[in-house]
Amino acid sequence: MKIDQLRWGIIGCGNVTEVKSGPAFNLVPGSELVAVMRRDGALAEDYARRHGVPRWYNDADQLIDDPDVNAIYIATPPDSHLEYTRKALQAGKPVYVEKPMARNAEECAEMNRISAETGVPLYVAYYRRALPYFLKIKEIIDSKVIGEIRSVHIQLHWQPYDEEVGPDAKPRWRVFPELSGGGHFHDLASHQFDFLEFLLGPVATAKGFSANQAGLYPADDIVTATYAFESGILGTGSWCFTVNKEQRVDDAWIIGSEGKLSFHFFEAYDIIVETASGVEKYHLPYPTHVQEPFIRLMARELQEGIKACPSTGLSGARANLVMDWITGKAMSREV
Repeated sequence: MKIDQLRWGIIGCGNVTEVKSGPAFNLVPGSELVAVMRRDGALAEDYARRHGVPRWYNDADQLIDDPDVNAIYIATPPDSHLEYTRKALQAGKPVYVEKPMARNAEECAEMNRISAETGVPLYVAYYRRALPYFLKIKEIIDSKVIGEIRSVHIQLHWQPYDEEVGPDAKPRWRVFPELSGGGHFHDLASHQFDFLEFLLGPVATAKGFSANQAGLYPADDIVTATYAFESGILGTGSWCFTVNKEQRVDDAWIIGSEGKLSFHFFEAYDIIVETASGVEKYHLPYPTHVQEPFIRLMARELQEGIKACPSTGLSGARANLVMDWITGKAMSREV
């Protein structure tokens, strides 16, 4: 499929689209944002006015059926990803869907089945695969500066949203499994496992424990895991979302036969490489619109008909599968 001029429509123009993604569609050559949708029409109209978008809707079907829209970005909670992806692909319009790709691996597999059946491309917003910070990590690992990789270790101990704790708590959709597929683990660890597979190849198996310790919302709030890559590299991880701000940790380590690489998945921009030769530090902040580098690659693939985009439905489904293994929800070992 080749589309010379991409005219994007957004289904679900919420917070994630304000800076991270929405403005980037107009910064890419041959790409423009022409329509947005939100169930609250007043909010959709406000978004369109503030971002200079020509049209807005409060009904997703109307946006999908808009003849001037030829590519669709789905930025709703995961419970509607399958439904909207099916409709858009069947309408012949390429889909760019937010992460996690769906609530579970089975829904991801159905989305990929529809993409294959229709021949319409499906992409997933694992934009770290295109960010300079994470590409630098891949460059270091591929150069074997730290030797052969032995193990990976992740710690994410976080209180993501203050309003989800305390007597006046107002939990958001992320902590309702029927909407998100899990909790903050599914929302954040999906980025981590996708990048680790981009960096080190497929995870062959994963096991874990999850629990709801604090009882603040329906989803589990703590997860621990072990996982093994097909290459033989082993990994561990712990995720806790009910710690105070002073205990907040976002650390990752990759241990090699000749050294160690330390980095962060969120909000910090330093990479530290330790070898017998000494310590090297790299500082690579994210761009203003973090999805822009990824959107540029996706647009190039759609416009030129070449392989350029690093995250498709097939690769995006893998993160859901690994998380399903860890939480014991996997129905299958395939996606």
